[in-house]
Amino acid sequence: MTKTAVGLFENSGLVDGVVRDLESNGILRKDIRVLSEPVEIAGEGLLSTPHEDFEVDLRHDLIAFGVVEADAEAYVEGVRRGGVLVFATGQKAEMAAEIMNRHGAVGIEKISGEQPALPNIDHDPSGQSGGFSSASSGARMFVW
Repeated sequence: MTKTAVGLFENSGLVDGVVRDLESNGILRKDIRVLSEPVEIAGEGLLSTPHEDFEVDLRHDLIAFGVVEADAEAYVEGVRRGGVLVFATGQKAEMAAEIMNRHGAVGIEKISGEQPALPNIDHDPSGQSGGFSSASSGARMFVW
């Protein structure tokens, strides 16, 4: 099973420092992903909804690796409001979550106004993945 730390940052100016700190602590750049909503997304025709398509894809990807729907929606809302998601995958994911929290990763409960929902370990009906999220606010861990 793969572990991934996910941190949401409201201030995009913090992200470069987060990535540098992750790398300086031995997390490979290939294991770090930074995601924000593109300013301009090319559409395909008059009925194209590129921003909505981006959000649907992000929500789907988050759910695929163990984030429950309500929490995925909170992450999407955070990105919609200009936030940036940082993902760190691999053996050092727990350390990555700590680093993200030191840099001010916000808890999704701040975005949604609710306590985070805890996923069911076997919520994926295929049995291929499970989820785990840390109980703390800020960056969270997922296993998929």
